[in-house]
Amino acid sequence: MPDDPLSPRAPHAWVAPLISTLLTLPAAGLALLYGGLSPMACDSCDGPQADRFTDSFDTAWAVLSTGLVLSLIVLVASWALPRQRRQDAKRALLATAAPAVVVVTFLAFMALVDWP
Repeated sequence: MPDDPLSPRAPHAWVAPLISTLLTLPAAGLALLYGGLSPMACDSCDGPQADRFTDSFDTAWAVLSTGLVLSLIVLVASWALPRQRRQDAKRALLATAAPAVVVVTFLAFMALVDWP
């Protein structure tokens, strides 16, 4: 009875976390790279403009770092759930949330920085 929806094991429980991993890790890497290179946008800035940029960047960097760590935690949680059918909905939700957290975090980073 492998097709029984009440069976305790979910044979394809690894699919959603795998797809999520393939989306989340490259997106997080690109967000981190972009965030890390962003201070160069204000290399030619001086005075109050540079101060505004630096203050906003420091806050935005903290948000980006925290959000990317949160996305990694959500991704690991999607892998760590027991391979049972009753966990399928939770696994799919966590697998969907991980790349969504990266996107929301990156958008928040972009909005928080006072670009020159």
